[in-house]
Amino acid sequence: MDKQHQPDELFKALIKKAALKQKVYRNTYDTLNLLKSGMQRLVTQYESISNEQAKKIPFTYRDRNEFESELKFAGDTLVFMMHTNVFEIPRDHEVMKTPYIREDKERSYCGIINIFNFLSDSFKYSRLNDIGYLIGRIMINKDMHYFVEGKREIGFLYSSFGTSEMTQETSGKILESAIQYTINFDLLTPPYNDVKEVSVEEFISTVDTMQLRTGKRLGFKFQADHD
Repeated sequence: MDKQHQPDELFKALIKKAALKQKVYRNTYDTLNLLKSGMQRLVTQYESISNEQAKKIPFTYRDRNEFESELKFAGDTLVFMMHTNVFEIPRDHEVMKTPYIREDKERSYCGIINIFNFLSDSFKYSRLNDIGYLIGRIMINKDMHYFVEGKREIGFLYSSFGTSEMTQETSGKILESAIQYTINFDLLTPPYNDVKEVSVEEFISTVDTMQLRTGKRLGFKFQADHD
């Protein structure tokens, strides 16, 4: 009799876990669409600025595909990329110590939307060796609650996970924070010794396609990485 019941319990466990992950996936997908809508609104607002100088500075949105979108402004491009899998937060993560997670372990399963910062010229001139930076990632769970891991303006306190619900308003704040961080994240001149040698192959290529890496903090210790 026990053997007959074992498959039933196995299938129940399978269905329960799969249903949980499907719900987290849908919430993450909905969050990405909120961000996409927010980018479109920002572009519309920017285009309404009656300023000749603003018209010369790009501020555009592009839907790259179902799981990616980009916002280009000035010389920077932000790429929002949703991972199609669902992850469990590691046991040693600070958020696992919160009462919100302790009350219901299923809340520790999250979808992820990564936020990357690239130089727009890296795409424009196909500089494949250039470097982008992960400046933040949004974690969304089954309750549509979220927290953000990231640098300075982007990062949120883990303790707010239990009360922070993803909405149109909160997604807009995340967008604005990511833009503000990017504006303040400047391109620094690389150390002279890192670029003083150039091969003949690199030299005969056009300047913008040389195999020399360009990145905002390339060759420098980025202090904010330790914040």
